[in-house]
Parts: sequence; structure tokens; C-alpha cells
Amino acid sequence: MQENRKVFLVDDDAAVCHALSGFLEASGYGVKTFPSAEAFLEDAGSAVDGIMLLDQRMTGMSGLELQAELTSRGIDLPIIFITGHGNVRMSVKAIKAGAINFLEKPFGNEDLLAIINEAFSGADHSRKHRSQIAALRKRHASLTAREREVIQYVVEGMSNRNLGELLGVCDRTIEVHRARVMKKMGAESLPDLVRKYALCQKGSL
Repeated sequence: MQENRKVFLVDDDAAVCHALSGFLEASGYGVKTFPSAEAFLEDAGSAVDGIMLLDQRMTGMSGLELQAELTSRGIDLPIIFITGHGNVRMSVKAIKAGAINFLEKPFGNEDLLAIINEAFSGADHSRKHRSQIAALRKRHASLTAREREVIQYVVEGMSNRNLGELLGVCDRTIEVHRARVMKKMGAESLPDLVRKYALCQKGSL
């Protein structure tokens, strides 16, 4: 069962909302339905730790327009588009804009569940990745100004001797700084330090 898994269903077809929400709730998901994109935006602040099933063509704001608005607001919610026949090109555009998948009508319940499960697995991975980056950036922020200077040159491959000459200190001092950097960053080796430093700077694997 997936009691803590939230699915936000945005579709202006009441019959579709009723059928899909009933099936998903019976499958163990928590479901919240919205009759329009505008209705969802009024409550978007509470839409966290879930995924969205989004109809592509609706009265008022379209699914693509809602996707763009969420992006502009910095709301990173995994989106699965529901599309009718002939809208595959629009779905490809949605994928390029960040949607994770699309379902073409009519679709089977098992196909729906498979895509939703895949979406939650991806969201879990992304959430874990963001948490790791946040933790590494916190570690990096704990470094002193000198330690930040040292780590920058160390990950570029500069030797202790050359770095000592550059900073005007002895090799032993560099070794001390380097050991402190390794400990604060939780790095077990130089390659590990390089990888973690890159994550801090770029935020990507």
C-alpha cells in the first residue's frame, strides 16, 4: 500500500476524475483532484512530495501552460501528462520541458500504475540526491576561508609543495589543512573529495 503517496489529479472532466481517483485510492494512493489548472494553482503551495496527473487539454489554462507556470514558480512536481489521440507532439514538447512521461488515451489501469510507480521511484531518487547535495554544501560552508582555498587547488591536482609555495606556508601546514578539509567534507579519498566538491559546485552527479 502507498498511503503516504500523493497523486494530484488535474482534469476538467469530472467523470475521468471520479474514475481515476477511485481506482488510485483503491490501489492505496492518496488522491486530490482539481477541476482546472487555475484551481490547482490556488492550492499549489500544499502540493509537495507527490506527483501530478495532468490533462493536456482543458478549458482555461492548458496542461502545458500549467507546467510552464509551475516551472516559473520553482515548483518541482513530477508530471505525467494525460493526452488524447493526436496530441503526442504536444506530449513530446511537455517531456522536453521536464514532464516525466505521458499516457495516451485510452490507457489501461496497469499501464497507469506502472508509470505512477516509476514516477515515484524517480522522485525518491531526486529527493535523496537533493538531500545529499544540501548536506555537502553544509559541510563546505563549515570550511574556513583558508580551507576553501586549499580544497580548490587540491581538487585541481596541485601538490602540497606547490600549494605551500603559492600560499606562502610550509608543506606541513598544507597537510594539516588538507586533513581538516577531508574530515569536514567526509571524504575518504582524494577522488571522493573531488566528486563531493563537484557536487557542491554544480549540484549534479
